[in-house]
Amino acid sequence: MRLSIDAHLDYGLSAPADLLFAVEVAQMHDQRLISDRLLVGGVEPMRPIAADESLGRRTWTRGAGRVTAHYTAVVDVERAPVVLAGLAADDLKRLPALVVPYLFPSRYCEADRFDTAVRREFGGLEGGDKIAAMADWIRGHLDYVPGSSDVNTTAADTFVAHRGVCRDFSHLLIAMARAAGIPARMVGAYAWKLEPQDFHAIVEVWLDGRWHLVDPTGLAPTEGIVRIGVGRDATDISFLTTFGYAQFYGQQVSVVRLDA
Repeated sequence: MRLSIDAHLDYGLSAPADLLFAVEVAQMHDQRLISDRLLVGGVEPMRPIAADESLGRRTWTRGAGRVTAHYTAVVDVERAPVVLAGLAADDLKRLPALVVPYLFPSRYCEADRFDTAVRREFGGLEGGDKIAAMADWIRGHLDYVPGSSDVNTTAADTFVAHRGVCRDFSHLLIAMARAAGIPARMVGAYAWKLEPQDFHAIVEVWLDGRWHLVDPTGLAPTEGIVRIGVGRDATDISFLTTFGYAQFYGQQVSVVRLDA
């Protein structure tokens, strides 16, 4: 499918600060970037760098006062719906080097705190069947409540509170998967059919020798996901990291199918 993406960001800086944007679509085997453009106002010249694992890119700049960003892109996505059932977990000793770090606990995904819960709830399942059961459990036990979490909320906090937004659902699935010995990473993305439209956070799990997309919220079909970047947790996929204080004024995201 061909998707059109339009994203606006609007911030205010009380003092000059370094900014790191991560809003540009990653060029990957199942999503082909046809065209894109990033315009940022209120900043110095921009310097792009490769993002984690060289999937996508980030852009450095420095701004002051009112800072606005407008990103547009057209992307062809060729991806069948993901079917997890029957996918095998890989032998940990044979994992590629770049995959190994996604087994470890991270700032927001305290996998070491979920060992007992994962064994008790999902101990009889393996591989993709276990991940599918975890995603179903999260959808069945968590309420999607905008504003119910903040930048300090971790997977353990979400597990206790039983509510959150997309980043919280994703952190919990990642922590559970890693506790089960299945590599999992977070994906920052644009999402077709997401309502209300916004930046989206989902998960990729490593099964049968490759990464597979999973949306633990169930709010967007994986065949309409457009990746921006990947990382250990929300720390690595933030669409804007500000090295200084920034006042948030607003943002808008639109993802529209062009070939329907």
